[in-house]
Amino acid sequence: DVTDQAPILDDQVLDDLRASVEGDDAFVAELAATYVSEGAGHISEIEAAAGAADLDAIVRPAHSLKSSSASLGATRLAQISREIEVAGREGRAGPIGGLVESARAAWDETVLELRARKLAP
Repeated sequence: DVTDQAPILDDQVLDDLRASVEGDDAFVAELAATYVSEGAGHISEIEAAAGAADLDAIVRPAHSLKSSSASLGATRLAQISREIEVAGREGRAGPIGGLVESARAAWDETVLELRARKLAP
């Protein structure tokens, strides 16, 4: 699976983000902290929608998590979130369970990696 091979954090995206804010590491850390705080809510909403088999309700948090993950370089989670969003929009319940499990695992790994790099509390 290509998604499983995507990096948890893409160093190039993080480097580009840092460069775009002129090396302001405190600002990057602030963005990462906001991402972790808001992302926790998105992943919980995704899990709740999946548990309720509510494909309509899964689209918005999956879209939000996809976008925020991509902007911070959380490539694997961005890709999985995109797959969840598309499945939700297309009304395909079949792959949702496995995708949500993959999203949770990728989320947990992303947060651990951000903390290991001192980018998130």
